[in-house]
Amino acid sequence: MRQPELLIPAKNQESGILAINYGADAVYIGASRFGARADAGNSVADIQQLVRYAHQYRAKVYVTLNTILYDNELDEACRLIRQLYEIGVDALIIQDMGILEMDLPPIALHASTQANNFDPQRIAFLDQIGFKRIVLAREMSLEDIRSVAKNTQAELEVFIHGSLCVSLSGQCYLSYSIGGRSANRGECAQPCRKIYSLSDADGNLLLHDKHLLSLKDMNRSASLEDLINAGVTSFKVEGRLKDQSYVKNITSYYRKQIDSILDGKPELKRPSSGRNIIHFTPDPERTFSRGYTDYYLHGRTNDVTSMDTPKSTGKFLGKVNDIQRDHFTLSLSEEIHNNDGLIFFTPDGILSGIKVNRVDGNKIYPAIMPDITKGTGIWRNYDHLFLKSLDSDSSTRLIESTIDCLIGNDTIRLTLKDEDQLTTTCSFDGKWESARNPQKMIETLKQQLSKTGNSIFSVIQISVKGTPCFIPISQINEMRRTLVAQATDLRLQTFSPSPRLFSKSDLPFPYSKLDYTFNVSNHLARQFYLQHGVEQIDDALETGNIPEEKVVMTTRHCLKYAMNCCPKYHKSSTVLHEPLFLSDGERTFRLKFKCNICMMQIIKD
Repeated sequence: MRQPELLIPAKNQESGILAINYGADAVYIGASRFGARADAGNSVADIQQLVRYAHQYRAKVYVTLNTILYDNELDEACRLIRQLYEIGVDALIIQDMGILEMDLPPIALHASTQANNFDPQRIAFLDQIGFKRIVLAREMSLEDIRSVAKNTQAELEVFIHGSLCVSLSGQCYLSYSIGGRSANRGECAQPCRKIYSLSDADGNLLLHDKHLLSLKDMNRSASLEDLINAGVTSFKVEGRLKDQSYVKNITSYYRKQIDSILDGKPELKRPSSGRNIIHFTPDPERTFSRGYTDYYLHGRTNDVTSMDTPKSTGKFLGKVNDIQRDHFTLSLSEEIHNNDGLIFFTPDGILSGIKVNRVDGNKIYPAIMPDITKGTGIWRNYDHLFLKSLDSDSSTRLIESTIDCLIGNDTIRLTLKDEDQLTTTCSFDGKWESARNPQKMIETLKQQLSKTGNSIFSVIQISVKGTPCFIPISQINEMRRTLVAQATDLRLQTFSPSPRLFSKSDLPFPYSKLDYTFNVSNHLARQFYLQHGVEQIDDALETGNIPEEKVVMTTRHCLKYAMNCCPKYHKSSTVLHEPLFLSDGERTFRLKFKCNICMMQIIKD
């Protein structure tokens, strides 16, 4: 039976627990080092606590070790991997193939999207050498995914929501080339969110001071069923640096979407246990977003960029239709509240913000009246009441269970059976007097046994058999606590990670010559590729290998397409005088358009 997984990012242990409570089937989290978000590291002890919490619900914990490694880091990385295995982590997400040459414990490995899982030949190789899961490149279309699934045994993971890297993952060297902060080392300074200008070969300015490389955020919620049918196993949300409101809202939203699909498909089952009780209506537009795109899932479109601003715009509310001295009027699509944060763009394209002081119908009274014009579009990027409700929300996740109480001579036997058919039985001996009011005693037993408090269980049915005796409430409560504790321990004892083991092979790698874009930064990675038949291996850029012409970004985002000047998709008579140049005011990059594969490259000469 197929089990589509909702995979949520965890900044830390607390965020991971929240993700589990709000519906995640799995979470991914960074360890103390070697994760692709250097600012999101966690101790082994904290990860161990998260693993224990997740495994109660049959949920999983994956740890990111997806940076490239230097030779002097290999021993430390190997020790860390063994520690993570010993605390029960379900899988490691890796980029560096040198890890496969280590003396690894039997732990499942997932090929990070940083391993550039875009080329079908490369994906097939990773599958055949033993990766349990392959995290596919964001740029792959639904047809691409469907084709890979037909020819792959490994599980396939795709991104469905969150911030987008404009470059193919693992192929971005822009941050490193500008300031020495390597994306492949988890240190990206996000230069793609900066302002750039575009000019042609004659120096003519084509686009001026725009966020030309900044993309909208991904939202593929409308295509989840298509992706399930295409063969996807895991649905990944991006955002290991996002706050708790984001985790609560987005996790709950996708839990609801996926559950609605599972309800209509008996051949599908949720991979983790428990029912999530959510006390609010999730809405992705009410927490951080730059606007949304499905990012080429159904083909190339012109809605992928956020060129006006890299900041959160949130939800579009309407346009200004009247302006007075201390307020303006909106044609509202929904209600606005005091203390909401609104934004708009000035005629010069500058992002400006408004704090709402008071609302009277569709009249908005800002704290400071802005210089605004009729027809201006207004977005809400801070929803005060919604975020306040998220802050105070304490939604829970409970595992349905039944309790049978059998009363015998001087013995009471309690049996708890949970929704996974795990059964725990506890017997208690004592000298109890006959109950003066047997029916009331039965009611008391049921009432007290149902009070599972802060445990993971929700008791939906209790049966009492035998002749009731009088048992003090304090003793009933102690029995219940013992039963619940043992049932919780049983869930942990009966769940363990399931690795897909590696065996050494000499399977030929698809390419015999590797340039710096294969990110070989240590002798074990070099050893791996040599073993698989590669004849020539260049060192990673981060090791000091500086070619005369280096491609610092490869992206499907195409500025010619964005200007409606694509010779393939547009029948425009406009012919651009190439090469085109991208400038941030301090440095200039040359653009190369590889139209045969529908890619744009940014080159630093």
